[in-house]
Amino acid sequence: MLPSALNDVIDALGRLPGVGSRTAERYAYFLLKSDAKISENIASALSALHDGVKSCPVTFAIMDASEDVSPLYSDPARDKGTVLVVEEPLDIYAIEQTKAYHGTYHVLGGAISPMDGITAEQLHIRELIDRVANDSVTEIIIATNPSVEGESTAVLLDKLLREKYPDLQITRLARGLPLGVSLEYADQITLTSALNNRTKI
Repeated sequence: MLPSALNDVIDALGRLPGVGSRTAERYAYFLLKSDAKISENIASALSALHDGVKSCPVTFAIMDASEDVSPLYSDPARDKGTVLVVEEPLDIYAIEQTKAYHGTYHVLGGAISPMDGITAEQLHIRELIDRVANDSVTEIIIATNPSVEGESTAVLLDKLLREKYPDLQITRLARGLPLGVSLEYADQITLTSALNNRTKI
């Protein structure tokens, strides 16, 4: 029914996470009826993506391909003694937007998930353990996602790190009720976490 070139774009866009068939159709039609330069700019940016971005060999954060290590690691203003551990590279930028953290990062590359075939050996756990000695790390902040997989990964990290570095301070991002949410709308896991992590007024 539709021209094959348009169908190809719809199929390609539909492969993106969170983009259903109807959304892909709207995006494709928008590009078709818009100035051709918009499509050209998108195509040019996509074609340069893989050559222009690489993973930091120390932190595994994403960075410009022209850099040797991530600026979030090489910056002398950063405290290498504190390492915040996240699952994916984009998690770093959520933390950075707060402007409240001044240490370095370590990207695991996912979370342990037997259902998806992801084991501890596939994550950057060994490199994290080595960094503790190499960078004289005094605190590890575990910031894995509040999911079953994230919690399992956090427990394993805590165990492995304590076995090798018993004096290392290992902390976890606080869990609990977000500002502006009524108790009646909070799920049981969030409420349990809020109770366990309660603080003095």
